[in-house]
Amino acid sequence: MKPAGKVIVVTGAGSGMGREVALELLRRGAKVAAVDVNEATLAETAVLAGPGAAISTHVADITDREAVEALPSVVAARHGAVDGVIHCAGIIQPFVKLADLSYEQIDRVMNVNWRGTLHVTKAFLPVLLARPEGHIVNISSMGGFLPVPGQTVYGASKAAVKLMTEGLHAELRGTRVHVTVVFPGGVATNITQNSGVAIPAMAGGGKQPRTTTAPAAARQIVEGMVNNRYRVLVGGDASMMDRLVRLAPGFAAGLIARQMESLLR
Repeated sequence: MKPAGKVIVVTGAGSGMGREVALELLRRGAKVAAVDVNEATLAETAVLAGPGAAISTHVADITDREAVEALPSVVAARHGAVDGVIHCAGIIQPFVKLADLSYEQIDRVMNVNWRGTLHVTKAFLPVLLARPEGHIVNISSMGGFLPVPGQTVYGASKAAVKLMTEGLHAELRGTRVHVTVVFPGGVATNITQNSGVAIPAMAGGGKQPRTTTAPAAARQIVEGMVNNRYRVLVGGDASMMDRLVRLAPGFAAGLIARQMESLLR
């Protein structure tokens, strides 16, 4: 679906990939309903969009089902319609093993990443089915198809997003609603800060892994929507590990486990 002239909801639009996706859509002529739990950073996104930009801001917690279910009518009242959703909101878990995660921490990650995605998808799906063309883009993660020690529950939440989105794609065959699932690798955002998580230092001051910039990731995500892609792999690391996990899943899992060892000591 081409964004020009379309009304697209972007969650997590207060920072990181979500913010850059919102700005990229505006550059391509879309009207954007920017959604985030953080009112201050959402306002910053609107300022970055510039005066007169076709953007509205909506403060909402995606774990609150009633708040999310109210969004379609609020956005339609503001922009006249809703044509697409790019769901970027999400958090990671503390960099610790499963045995050391509290149930409170587990519930928080699952509620934001899994139930939040479910709320957004379910709320907007009936509206999109009524449009001449619609699109749902959900953000999973490289950790959704490859186990990352220290992010096991995060990976489980993103694996759930992956399979739900792929299942939705199959269910919507023959309709006018396209569905895309996105698998970012390492992207330079402030997700750790937004998640209240600190990244442990690499042992011995080791070299930090390369990451994709948030603007570059946003361009790839929007291009995936434009081309009605089934799946989008963001970054060379995601593409490489996607191939490797298909060819040698045990080796791929071991490679990532060895890279994470120094962070989990």
